[in-house]
Amino acid sequence: MRLLIEIPTWLGDSVMVTPAIENILVNYGNSELTFIGSEIGTSIFKLHPNLKEIIVIKNKSYRSLYQISRTMPKYDIFFSFRSSIRSSFLMFLVNAERKFKFDKSKFYEGHQVEKYNNFINKSLGIKSSPGKLIVYKTAKNKKNLKLKLGINPGASYGSAKRWYPEEFAKVAMNLADKYDIFIFGSVKEKSIANDIESHLRNFKIGNFVNLAGKTSILELINLISQMDLFITGDSGPMHLAAAFQIKTVSIFGPTDMKSTCQWMNRHSINLSKELECQPCMKRTCPLNHHNCMREIKSDDVLSVIN
Repeated sequence: MRLLIEIPTWLGDSVMVTPAIENILVNYGNSELTFIGSEIGTSIFKLHPNLKEIIVIKNKSYRSLYQISRTMPKYDIFFSFRSSIRSSFLMFLVNAERKFKFDKSKFYEGHQVEKYNNFINKSLGIKSSPGKLIVYKTAKNKKNLKLKLGINPGASYGSAKRWYPEEFAKVAMNLADKYDIFIFGSVKEKSIANDIESHLRNFKIGNFVNLAGKTSILELINLISQMDLFITGDSGPMHLAAAFQIKTVSIFGPTDMKSTCQWMNRHSINLSKELECQPCMKRTCPLNHHNCMREIKSDDVLSVIN
């Protein structure tokens, strides 16, 4: 059985798709999987045991999608976990006996993991339940005398999801005696990571490393899997931490905590002020006060850690 699977664009959604994909394989266990999508989204599947091929879409123009489709073989089933018009065009082009496409207007209740899994259930006529997030890695966890603290300040969705660098730094400063500190982030998040680094230097903290913009997705997976504690906003790396059952404090502002919190991580704590304006789901604060994040302080995080 040859399956083509279009992966969501964002890292976090790609991680949250994994239980649905595993339930596909329960029905088609010996299948060869071809993943298609963004470079970030498809990267977490590079080590999947059923992987046949990864097709990265770098140019999202309709012409480019047409040219890509001309090079693709025939598949038995095509699943798209995206809900865009462009994905509809890709589904039209793909040569597959059966085709299924996620429609977010039809699957809107529950956690995002459940939405994706419900899509699979309806498509295949099955009644599966979503299990844990599954992300494959290469590195084995190393035993160290000192614990490892991961700080993840970025959020690709927008500035409204980001907690403040000085507050992250205050948390790290208070934990530096027990933990070595790792600051994570993409190239676009180097600025906020550098702000945290500056605060730590001002606090005379030296046992940290700033990895923002310096890791591939596979390197990020391996590093996060080795953390003893992870402090993060609502982001892709937050879901990677959940896949490895890392003790996590997740800070929520404008996004829907019930829909995108860590899935099945028994070591997870969510922090939110639960204001009347939450969740607004906006990229920037529409009320210009950002109180959903501003009112969360380092002491709040330290309190739940302790």
